[in-house]
Amino acid sequence: MKMLLHGIDTLQCAYFLHAPDRQGIDFGQLAELKESIRQSKSKNPVPITLGSSDFLLHPYGSASGYPLIISNEDFKIELGEFNKPNFFVTFRSQALWRESAFLLHAKFLKWAVSVGFHPYKDESLSRVDFSFDYDLPAIDFDEDSFVSRSSKDSQYREDGKVQTFSFGKGDVVLRVYDKVAEIRQQSDKVWFYLLWEQDENVWRIEWQIRKPVLKRFGIITFDDLKSQQGDLLHYLAAEHDTLRQPNDDSNASRWPLHPLWQDLQSQIENLNHLGIDRVYGQNAVLEERMMRMAIAMFGYLKRVAAVHCVQTGKGLISPDEALSIIGRRTSKIYEPLAWQMDVDKRIKEIQLGEW
Repeated sequence: MKMLLHGIDTLQCAYFLHAPDRQGIDFGQLAELKESIRQSKSKNPVPITLGSSDFLLHPYGSASGYPLIISNEDFKIELGEFNKPNFFVTFRSQALWRESAFLLHAKFLKWAVSVGFHPYKDESLSRVDFSFDYDLPAIDFDEDSFVSRSSKDSQYREDGKVQTFSFGKGDVVLRVYDKVAEIRQQSDKVWFYLLWEQDENVWRIEWQIRKPVLKRFGIITFDDLKSQQGDLLHYLAAEHDTLRQPNDDSNASRWPLHPLWQDLQSQIENLNHLGIDRVYGQNAVLEERMMRMAIAMFGYLKRVAAVHCVQTGKGLISPDEALSIIGRRTSKIYEPLAWQMDVDKRIKEIQLGEW
């Protein structure tokens, strides 16, 4: 057992900004562009430049009432001229691990200044997810080993093995789960392998904390988060949720702490001394996608070979011969301008985080 990584995996924050010089963002122009995308029946966002950064403008608003959504590799920004707060920002997971929440906060404010906006009121954190990743070769606990103040619990199994323990609903949710399985089945966040320096036996302990509990611990701004997160995590790992080793005592709260939880509490006590792990994970994700495309294309090459053999009545051909056959056909449909435009579009989408 060894802790591999700790950090903030999700963060959402409301910003109260105004443009004193009456310049700022042309919300009307963005609304017209959004509507033109929607009318075109396209589901793809459109690249735009606002101030010092490039974004993708999406053809829809948010369920919470913001008419506009823009995003890039660092942020998803919901915004509206008449909304209060007028900016609601979700920090992207990879960006949080790459640059930390506090550096991203400064980066967002710097971008806001570049489009003429300045804070007239402190930001307000809405959600923070704290995570601790451990190398656990074997799982020697089950749902009955957890003692939690949450009344709701659940677990998820795959092929007869428990992959997720979940406790709570709403303002505090604890999840203990097989992070490698989650990456392979859902998130594709293969860049975590770079941080862990391994791609197996990693379990994540993660608390999802929403605004009412953050506020109870005096965590409203990023400065509050920096100074108070240790106290909040101490409460979560020592009072709200614990993992224990069951014995004959009828009172589960008196069971001895599991070694995993002993280490977790120790890490939290030393939180201010823990370093910030960073990763530039784009290449790892792209390499994973490239391999998947290669596998898919290889499957198509087999079909090309089979069709060619049936058409010609000849024997088995090699992958190189199949590539040559399909290459002659793609050369006939190649249009230089269309190729350049479509490839440039895909490059921009990758650079803006749409991998």
